Amino acid sequence: MVDLIDTIVYAGRLKDKAALMSSSSGGAFTALSDFFLKNGNAVVAAIYNYENHTAEFQMIFDEVQRDKAKGSKYMQSKPGDIYREAYRWLMENPEKELLFIGMGCQADGFRKFSEIKGIRDRVYIVDIICHGSPSPKLWREYAELIQKKDGKITYLTFKDKRNGWKSPTAYVKVNGAEKPIKDYVKVFYNRCALRPSCYECPYATTERKTDMTIGDFWHIEETIPDFYDPNGNSLFLIHTNRGEELFEKIQGDLDYRLSNTRQCWQANLEAPTKKSEQREEFWNDYQRKGIDFVMKKYGTVPMKTKIKNKLLRIIGGVRTK
Repeated sequence: MVDLIDTIVYAGRLKDKAALMSSSSGGAFTALSDFFLKNGNAVVAAIYNYENHTAEFQMIFDEVQRDKAKGSKYMQSKPGDIYREAYRWLMENPEKELLFIGMGCQADGFRKFSEIKGIRDRVYIVDIICHGSPSPKLWREYAELIQKKDGKITYLTFKDKRNGWKSPTAYVKVNGAEKPIKDYVKVFYNRCALRPSCYECPYATTERKTDMTIGDFWHIEETIPDFYDPNGNSLFLIHTNRGEELFEKIQGDLDYRLSNTRQCWQANLEAPTKKSEQREEFWNDYQRKGIDFVMKKYGTVPMKTKIKNKLLRIIGGVRTK
């Protein structure tokens, strides 16, 4: 039986330093998925498809497939037939359990499905703190534009940690060479390109009905400075008795610290992302002039702002966005 509890908050990260560096945050997904896979169970998560440039939910049964699901995906994931596949697998394997990991809306959809089908006590549902998702078409056209200019994309990351967890590097690999995708990332964060429903997201709160919420523990260097690691820190919000049991099972792989909602505060745990005043203009430009134009217009920092930022750094000021 699944019971909601008062939310419990932890900061945590993988003890394994190599695994930590290959994770986009503190390795929460790796710790959780490892536990299920090592015990012969299944994981459902989104994997990037390099043929059609979409993120798709898939059944995962081994570390090779799991590693393909690691990393942030700044696009909406397609559910496909995953509900049917997950239910069929559970019916064919009555002694097994399943872990579902997705955004708040995706995870809550699977939660409701599992309750209707009577399988809620066999699935663990984890959602990820979410800024919002752009239209899948936007990324697909952007990726196709890169391939038209430079060649086939063979690798994608939005949060490489070579410069540390707080300064992630986003790039694709084309013909073995890295190509930055800063313009797409800037468009993602400037709040112009998200789906309309994201601006009214009901899951932007610390109180949720999933078993657990995971994400980056932003500002931990200020709120828990003696626990901060520059290579990544995850936030765990425990919402149910089953989430509490699950966290206990992965504790051996983690360095962790009990925290609270005040220490872990971040904007998308309180309210949805606010719609940009430029959103209508962005989509009008996109419809009339295409992907290349909007990436150049909305995905670059104006020279005036660059000069201002450089001067602020020189005089020791605070860099503005």
